[in-house]
Amino acid sequence: MSMSIRNQLQGTITDVTVGEAMATVKVRLAGGQDLTAAITVDAVNELGLSVGGAVTALVKSTDVALATNYVGGLSIRNRLPGTVTGIATGAAMATVKVSVDGGELTAAITAESAAELGLKQDSAVTALIKSTEVSLATA
Repeated sequence: MSMSIRNQLQGTITDVTVGEAMATVKVRLAGGQDLTAAITVDAVNELGLSVGGAVTALVKSTDVALATNYVGGLSIRNRLPGTVTGIATGAAMATVKVSVDGGELTAAITAESAAELGLKQDSAVTALIKSTEVSLATA
């Protein structure tokens, strides 16, 4: 199956916490970072997710925000430090490629934001991804 989702990161499940309707699944990415996905309990059961299982974390590029400074006081669980490896800027939007340990992310942000952040090749950034924006897939 081919998909338009740019961000596909391989990892291993390290924790599954199940609630009544929703669950959090913690995934250790290839580079050692942890990523949390908030998905339905039905999805956990249907995919057979358990500790030690291999998954692919999927995140649309429009669901990745970028920060150039420390960001505190946020409920966003997923904060992946990285380095800008490429920028393509159009009239309204920009796509920013970010190298993180063990993979690469693409963020689609406004051109205005890219300019205000002063993003350029080799800029240090932190990718911010809400856990509700992370989907999980199994082989």
